[in-house]
Amino acid sequence: MVWYLDSLAEHPVVFLVYLAAFMTAILTGLAFHEFSHAWTANELGDDTAARQGRLTLNPLAHLDPVGSVLLLLFGFGWAKPTPVNPWRLKNGPRRGNAIVAFAGPASNFFFAALAAIPIRTGLVESRFGTNIEAVIRFGSGEEYVFLFLFFVISLNILLGIFNLIPLPPLDGFKVATGLLPRELAQNLEKLAPYGPGILMTLLVIGMVNPALSPLRWIIGFVYDDIFDFIV
Repeated sequence: MVWYLDSLAEHPVVFLVYLAAFMTAILTGLAFHEFSHAWTANELGDDTAARQGRLTLNPLAHLDPVGSVLLLLFGFGWAKPTPVNPWRLKNGPRRGNAIVAFAGPASNFFFAALAAIPIRTGLVESRFGTNIEAVIRFGSGEEYVFLFLFFVISLNILLGIFNLIPLPPLDGFKVATGLLPRELAQNLEKLAPYGPGILMTLLVIGMVNPALSPLRWIIGFVYDDIFDFIV
């Protein structure tokens, strides 16, 4: 949502629409994301998350305050990690862990697709189409509903893409190390001790100057294609 914050600030009513969509995405997207990790792990034989009360759609069991604030301000964030014991997974620790990790981002894309149904079927329309700047500046009525759905879709797409970046502790790291040939995976795993530091550095760059943020480049590179496919 960093793409539209300047325009939103000029239109208080639309900003309230964004806040409502943000809360919906947080309470559903992040909760569904972590629930999907827990459910998939449980189905593959590891009930660690279930025993810790994480096999639930209750957002309070999953939300992380810092990750939620960053999502609001900069368009990316995280929830509390779902505990998984990879050695208990039926598909083995590498492949099984990759499946559990991928379930989270996949759930965000799935939720975005659900939110897009009213737009795809024509139940909710905008006279400006997907020209969001125009909808923000000149929209009203049904177009506010369109904006709400657009923001929910976009936030979930952002969550899905961000979590697929192959840096620890993001899901994409576990997906990559679980699917790559063992030698390549072992080389990538050497990044594990430095991953959080690299990620925080990238986050700080994004806070100081979003235009220079590598994360924005990465997310922006695939965001439009995924959005067009879903919507």
